[in-house]
Amino acid sequence: MAPPEVSFEFFPPNTERMAETLWRSVERLAPLRPRFVSVTYGAGGTTRERTHATVERIAAETGLAVAAHLTCVAASRAEIDAVADRYWAAGVRHVVALRGDMAEAGQAYRPESDGYAYAADLVAGLKRRHDFEISVAAYPEKHPEAENFDAEIDNLKRKRDAGAARAITQFFFETEDFLRYRDLMDQAGLKMPIVPGILPVTNFASMARFAARCGASVPDAVAARFEGLENDLEARSGVAAAMAVEQCMRLQREGVTAFHFYTLNRAELTIAICRMLGVGLGGGAR
Repeated sequence: MAPPEVSFEFFPPNTERMAETLWRSVERLAPLRPRFVSVTYGAGGTTRERTHATVERIAAETGLAVAAHLTCVAASRAEIDAVADRYWAAGVRHVVALRGDMAEAGQAYRPESDGYAYAADLVAGLKRRHDFEISVAAYPEKHPEAENFDAEIDNLKRKRDAGAARAITQFFFETEDFLRYRDLMDQAGLKMPIVPGILPVTNFASMARFAARCGASVPDAVAARFEGLENDLEARSGVAAAMAVEQCMRLQREGVTAFHFYTLNRAELTIAICRMLGVGLGGGAR
């Protein structure tokens, strides 16, 4: 089985110590030759400037292709257009375009009156501005606000029609959820690459809280694997790596050739998983 293509996601640091951790991770992951790395945007645009600074530093100081996250929340069209111009001038050619969430947890989404209302609108606006390569989000268990899977797939189709090149999924643990979603895309005639988002579980409790907020389910079998390991980092890491490799290998058997890893700015687990998948051996995946 050929090694998969990989991409990595980081979040902007908010302390000097976190910045050092991020840059060590970027340096350690670079030899795996990812197709791209991306940098997230906080809810409500709360990390806007730190996202910009991180993206621009990666673009300027590494040989990595970097994708900047952009959202519709708390910004006018003019502000988003100015950000897009700034990225283009910095040599950034890839954007992950998202609707985004409000800064306050649980607050209902409210489009800006003079902004891009939804992700499809943002994609269209970015493509009008510059010829970005654009990735968008997909939700194997459907977005929490989608009425049903038909609505979920219709929304993805709107993003594709607006100019999106690929979809990257929210993390999931049941392989069947991804395969069902891919089948629904096929049934709808939605031809678009879809890349599974893989989350190595560094801390089960915090992951479970995050999953509850974003509508991702955590199977009992996953919880059982981490039971009693709260104070055993080495055992947790071993379980997390094995679980992610199992998931990726099963997806590979179903024809998946690319994975997007949510690194949480730590390199160790992602390196171990990629090596077990053959990435970085004998010259890398590409």
